[in-house]
Amino acid sequence: MKLGVITFPGTLDDVDAARAARYADAEAVPLWHGDADLRGVDAVIVPGGFSYGDYLRAGAIARFAPVMGEVIDAARNGMPVLGICNGFQVLCEAGLLPGALVRNHRLHFVCRDQWLRVEDTSTAWTTRYEPGAEILIPVKNGEGAFMADEATLDMLEGEGRVVFRYAGENPNGSRRDIAGIRSADGRIVGLMPHPEHAIDALTGPSDDGLGMFLSAVDALAPA
Repeated sequence: MKLGVITFPGTLDDVDAARAARYADAEAVPLWHGDADLRGVDAVIVPGGFSYGDYLRAGAIARFAPVMGEVIDAARNGMPVLGICNGFQVLCEAGLLPGALVRNHRLHFVCRDQWLRVEDTSTAWTTRYEPGAEILIPVKNGEGAFMADEATLDMLEGEGRVVFRYAGENPNGSRRDIAGIRSADGRIVGLMPHPEHAIDALTGPSDDGLGMFLSAVDALAPA
């Protein structure tokens, strides 16, 4: 399986995301922001960082990168896509996921290990988890508060599209403690915490994040 990992100017976590793909026995394929070419990948990871310096607002410029035109088309045709932190912001800006990510409620950058509750195990990125499982994943963001109007929030809740929720203290003021959501078909997932930093208990707080990458490999395996 080939998991593509995009690099934008300002991306920080592409190397970690590629490492996570290799831990899941997939081939990590580097994708450059300026190339309108997905290089034959089976799924795409939009990693964390500060794409284009987060000028204007986080993810607003990256959404127009040549590679994102290909990602948007592929995602709408069913390709699994995972947006992590800045990648989540990019997916929202691109219209692949609803809502927006705004400044944390105390206006401080937050960096810590965070417990999440897995709400939806039906997506292409979460089948390896048990419903209601609590996993320990690092979070690091300054604009991580998920916001949407009440109608959108009710839609996400009613359709079961909240994938992860903060367990315990909410680190950034996200509405309804939402840490990650999915598309209607469950192929696109965005979350603010960083599963690629929790794939090996030796180097992270846990290996709880590895399940997301293993789930994608499972989803892509021939029937």
